[in-house]
Amino acid sequence: MDDNNKRGESRRRSENRPGSAVPGFFIYIIGFIALFAFVIFLTNRQGKAESIGQSEFERRLVKDEIKEVTLLKDPTEGKLIAEGEYLEKGAAEGIKFQAELIWSERFDALLTESGVQWTPVTQGNTLVKIFLSSLPFVLLIIIAWWFFSKQLNRAGKGAMQFGKSRAKLNQTAERVTFSDVAGIEEALEDVSEIAEYLQDPAKFHKLGGRLPRGVLMVGPPGTGKTLLARAIAGEAEVPFFSISGSDFVEMFVGVGASRVRDMFEQAKKNAPCIIFIDEIDAVGRSRFSGMGGGHDEREQTLNALLVEMDGFENNTGVIVVAATNRPDVLDPALLRPGRFDRQINVDLPDVKGRLGILKVHSKKIKMSDTVDLPVVARGTPGFSGADLANIINEAALLAARQNKEAVAMSDFEEARDKVCWGKERRSREVDERDREVTAYHEAGHALLCLYCEHATPLHKVTIIPRGNSFLGATIHFPERDKYTQTRSEMIDELTVLMGGRFAEQLIFNEITSGAAMDIRQATQLARRMVCQFGMSDKMGMLAYDSGEQPVFVGRDMGRKSELSEATAREIDIEIKAIVDSVALRARKLLSDHRDQLEALGKALLQNETMDVIAIRELLGLQSKGQIDRRMSSSESEDSVEAEPEPEPEAIAATESAKTAAKPPADEA
Repeated sequence: MDDNNKRGESRRRSENRPGSAVPGFFIYIIGFIALFAFVIFLTNRQGKAESIGQSEFERRLVKDEIKEVTLLKDPTEGKLIAEGEYLEKGAAEGIKFQAELIWSERFDALLTESGVQWTPVTQGNTLVKIFLSSLPFVLLIIIAWWFFSKQLNRAGKGAMQFGKSRAKLNQTAERVTFSDVAGIEEALEDVSEIAEYLQDPAKFHKLGGRLPRGVLMVGPPGTGKTLLARAIAGEAEVPFFSISGSDFVEMFVGVGASRVRDMFEQAKKNAPCIIFIDEIDAVGRSRFSGMGGGHDEREQTLNALLVEMDGFENNTGVIVVAATNRPDVLDPALLRPGRFDRQINVDLPDVKGRLGILKVHSKKIKMSDTVDLPVVARGTPGFSGADLANIINEAALLAARQNKEAVAMSDFEEARDKVCWGKERRSREVDERDREVTAYHEAGHALLCLYCEHATPLHKVTIIPRGNSFLGATIHFPERDKYTQTRSEMIDELTVLMGGRFAEQLIFNEITSGAAMDIRQATQLARRMVCQFGMSDKMGMLAYDSGEQPVFVGRDMGRKSELSEATAREIDIEIKAIVDSVALRARKLLSDHRDQLEALGKALLQNETMDVIAIRELLGLQSKGQIDRRMSSSESEDSVEAEPEPEPEAIAATESAKTAAKPPADEA
């Protein structure tokens, strides 16, 4: 009974949702069809008049079957057209007729003798009758026009508004100032100059200086480019037009260029002001792609933007600020001086910047005394401002769910792990054999992390499944932000990556698919060492790789490889030699400390999660004191050797997430 009530309540809620009701579009369609059918019905109901000749008309006139007739004059030939009804004897309903007649004295006398009432109709009455007969169809056309116009207006594209700009004027929006922005101090210094100019233009004009007409903010997603643009407008207290690059281009040819011109016209009326174009790469991609042919609507829009930014007309007081995370695909004409004069790099924050961002976002939540934001900042290398804001929000939600009075440090730790790898799945049924393999796999990673001198310091090990891909994880992060990496550090990182596979082989005399992610990461790192970093004596200090930029179809797809087959073969041999050497080193270290490997694996099966202090105490290793204590206060994800699901799809999905968490040093 309760289930029925729940289903009924769920059905009522779904019926009350706006999205579950019949859309207004279909209601209008049904009404339009019904009206059209009604008009057709009325037209057919009137019936068609029977056409008779003059002799037939006179015969029925003599028989007294015609009682009333209307005579219409033909203005061209002087003929008469008679319309009326005749009623045959015994018939209950009259029959409409129409006859073409020639006027004569005999016909006039015949009408007079029969006593038929006839009514002459002038040409003006004829036009009125024609208009009345066509009125239903005119109404149908008007209703159809109103219907389609309303639908277009609802979509934000009025019938006569296709060329109008969609830029929104945010004058009354919540004010954002530079105090609301943290972690990008160098970028703030660059944009503060724009705010000063908008507040006091005479200060710059008296020395003959000219402010950049356009500012392009470049950086990874989530680093605060849009927030920085809003802060410029809030600090300068000027109108702020915001639009996305995708809002310019439509399926109609010429709409994008028209919207660009209309946007700048509105901006000139409100000058001084700021135009902010988010994701400008949607409309500003290079025109020299060499792909396809014909007229490109996006190209025409870009041409209009180029002319408006630096053409014959002067746009004094209008500053264009744009943001993108793909500056490599932008057209060179858009980046030249006079258009986007200045590029501002909004990069991922360092530890000091992360602390500032955490302080800004934590103002709105209630934190307990146990929360140490500097520790959280040190434990989140590679995080963007959006990531840090998400962690703070998740921590507040976790604390509220547990009915806490304030957000604790443990909530921050759990929130970070949840954001990186997903929620703990303790209810997931994992076979005991898989748990053992996962425990010893992660124990192999952790043990090598402790014995490799240049490896990133270990933080904790867990075999609790998270998300859809991780059966376990070995978490370690650096003591500080690193922007370069030595060859010794890379060799130790490769050695740690090999620990999981050889731990499985050493304990179970068998290997599994769980090391797929480790093998992939090791191969990629070894390839970068050979092709980018010049760390191979055999291949020398040459660049064999053009970089890891995303492919731009029009520019890169047709590019041929610059490597010969012999060189590519030598590179593959050298990569394999590096991986084989670290594999032998990992096998030897684990074999020499097999007793510690078995002890750590058994402890993980029992405890599921162990931090670095507990691991060192278990293995009898000397603690590093302050470093271990600092790491035990928070967690990070600079690098993770995770145990993925055996499915290849899950392995592929995990790779991108782990690569994103790496610090910039890995890409140096």
